[in-house]
Amino acid sequence: MRVTNELSPESCRRQNLQNTTNKMANLNRVLLIGNLTRDPELRYTPKGTPVADIGVAVNRVSKSEDGTKHEEVTFVDVTFWSRQAEIAGQYLRKGSSVFIEGRLHLDTWEQNGQKRSRLRVIGENLQLLGKRLDAGSASTMPEESKIAPVATPSSTRPTARVPIEPDLDVESF
Repeated sequence: MRVTNELSPESCRRQNLQNTTNKMANLNRVLLIGNLTRDPELRYTPKGTPVADIGVAVNRVSKSEDGTKHEEVTFVDVTFWSRQAEIAGQYLRKGSSVFIEGRLHLDTWEQNGQKRSRLRVIGENLQLLGKRLDAGSASTMPEESKIAPVATPSSTRPTARVPIEPDLDVESF
């Protein structure tokens, strides 16, 4: 009996298929631009981590073959954690325009013996669009995304701006 290290064509195909499926890339990324359908609901976990839930309406306008316009609205629930949740609770109000980057998350539960599920977005970045709201009054200055003023020791120097980074040590529940 002769032993060889050669693989049969069938085993080569199986091995290539396994390698291909094991190395396939996964991407869970959502980009939304829309308007808030309600004021943010800010709450805190028992450990004190801020959590904000918002509803966003995303509009899509298209034309049919006969030239009539059709508007489609998609309502999306978004959850923010940590500093992003605090920013949402402080600066967003019903009707605010926002740009959200995040990922899809499937919530599942059982209600009255029936399995239920809901798809939501876990917001990772938040950009405020449109006008800035200061304590209930609208200002004409545009909001810059993820930028917060930093106090300087000298009043003669202009205020520096640094990016706001999300907290990475947050546990989902």
